[in-house]
Amino acid sequence: MYSSSPAWEKSSKEEATPLCQKFPQAQDTTLMASSPSPAHLVLLLLVALFGGWATAAASAANETQRFRPGEELRRYRRVQALLKRLNKPALRTIQSPDGDLIDCVAAHLQPAFDHPRLRGQRPLDPPVRPKGHHRRPNETADAGVQLWAVSGELCPEGSVPIRRTTEADVLRASSVRRFGRAPAARVRRDSVAGGHEHAVGYVAGGEYYGAKASINVWAPRVSTPSEFSLSQIWVIAGSFGNDLNTIEAGWQVSPQLYGDNSPRFFTYWTTDAYQTTGCYNLLCSGFIQTNSRIAMGAAISPTSGYNGGQFDISLLVWKDPNHGNWWLEFGSGELVGYWPSLLFSHLASHASMVQFGGEVVNTHASGAHTATQMGSGHFAGEGFGRASYFRNLEVVDWDNSLLPLAAGFHVTADHPNCYDIQGGVNDVWGNYFYYGGPGRNVRCT
Repeated sequence: MYSSSPAWEKSSKEEATPLCQKFPQAQDTTLMASSPSPAHLVLLLLVALFGGWATAAASAANETQRFRPGEELRRYRRVQALLKRLNKPALRTIQSPDGDLIDCVAAHLQPAFDHPRLRGQRPLDPPVRPKGHHRRPNETADAGVQLWAVSGELCPEGSVPIRRTTEADVLRASSVRRFGRAPAARVRRDSVAGGHEHAVGYVAGGEYYGAKASINVWAPRVSTPSEFSLSQIWVIAGSFGNDLNTIEAGWQVSPQLYGDNSPRFFTYWTTDAYQTTGCYNLLCSGFIQTNSRIAMGAAISPTSGYNGGQFDISLLVWKDPNHGNWWLEFGSGELVGYWPSLLFSHLASHASMVQFGGEVVNTHASGAHTATQMGSGHFAGEGFGRASYFRNLEVVDWDNSLLPLAAGFHVTADHPNCYDIQGGVNDVWGNYFYYGGPGRNVRCT
């Protein structure tokens, strides 16, 4: 493959070969006759120097045009301004085994209170839990499920743990302006849009004041950095147009957002269908964290294994009937914080739909369907220990009571040959379903 010299190398060798070797019979006459005079040598030297300067100048101009230092400087300043706004002064910093830095920030200085309507406030006291809420066996109630907390070092009371945002995090985003925001079309409609594909269970048509589920945690493979795989609860109000309100919580694998392939606890919210409002975790002003033991955006450990141990997390989102804010509980007792009611339009009242399930982004990067996995990466029919699941699905009613799902619960998958879902009911798990899949396979191209 590399036995013969490339064309440019042959040309260089030929030019360097003395004429007397190419034409030995002319070495005493032709070569001497063609030798340039001193004046000619000076002229040739000037031409060569001028040509070199011209080439260098043209190259520099091209480099300047390509890198546009003014634009790069403006981008750099935008990145630094964003980092300064997000990374508040820390009372303590904890190094996570996965490389994350967790800053312990005074609760009243967290990003939420940069919001004009929240400025100067402090986190509220815990609300009353929904009636019927109780701890089930095997539910985790402490922060030990997050990798950063394995050392036992936690943030002091009165502070909240916040994953530090790095310059690398911001530069992975499509733009500084869109950092921390999700692409549009993240909720299932009648048809798939924007490459988002779902396998979900849902209830709709009533008035819902919250939702609860235990979600099986895996580490699905994500094919490209611009794709993600998540499993979550959606609390939804409004239309699927520009006024969509959502509150979301679950786990996700997002290399672009976090820089790795670990499943991470996350939240999201929007009031205008992901256009300009809302963000992941604490990457904008909005969600108010009250917990000193749970870090949003931090890796979850352990995870489930195929034909091995199974691990799930319990999440509860509900509307405080006294103040109208939407609260989030992790495990069976860890109140993480709340979304103030003032952030929302439709959700200021109640939700009209609740969804549970998985979602992936399919960019068709290789010209075929993505191989990004959903859930465990295996189809629902493989069942416990192989397929991913949601169990103990419940909703909160107008009376702040947790209730099992009614007969109107439905399951659906956008592309069942790629990712599918199968639901059921039993005495131990209540309403549940298995879901997920490998993405690209012989039936999904």
